[in-house]
Amino acid sequence: MAERSKQGNSSSPGGGSDGQGDKRRRKRDRGPENKTESDSKERVVQVRRVTKVVKGGKKLSFRAIVVVGDEKGKIAVGVGKASEVIGAVRKGVTAAQKSLVSVPLNKIGSIPHPANGAAGAAKVMIKPASAGSGVIAGGAVRTVLELAGVKNISAKALGSKSPLNNARATINALSKLRNLKDVADERGVPISKLYSK
Repeated sequence: MAERSKQGNSSSPGGGSDGQGDKRRRKRDRGPENKTESDSKERVVQVRRVTKVVKGGKKLSFRAIVVVGDEKGKIAVGVGKASEVIGAVRKGVTAAQKSLVSVPLNKIGSIPHPANGAAGAAKVMIKPASAGSGVIAGGAVRTVLELAGVKNISAKALGSKSPLNNARATINALSKLRNLKDVADERGVPISKLYSK
């Protein structure tokens, strides 16, 4: 009887610890997968309280402008409206994830060539910069460029000061960028012919 009790006591803690160890290992294994799935970062540019006139009076709600990007060349802007700020931000993130734009980046984290973008009355000019220049921009334009993963760039916003239109104009300019490989494939010529002698 004593031997049986000793065996039971020795096996039960061992079995329990193995089970807990397996659970811990599974949690460790799941960690990196979850990180890759939720690799995109989101940043709220503006939250405004808006009103809508209805039959019974005025209906208050919140509008959130959210920028979503993975800092590796994927970027988007979304707008969400809800009766609470958290709901508006959540809707903005969902809307942004449906319209991601890929940005071609070079070795120094800059863009391949200058480009202009427009949205409404807002206009944005972006130009490549040398290594170490950093992101020379302000407001919503800077937020979009940082979340897109651009490290060295010079940008200027003209016209409207609306954060939403400036963000959309920046996305429009980034969507016009093309690298040498895309141009060579489009023309059907080797990349070496595109380099100036």
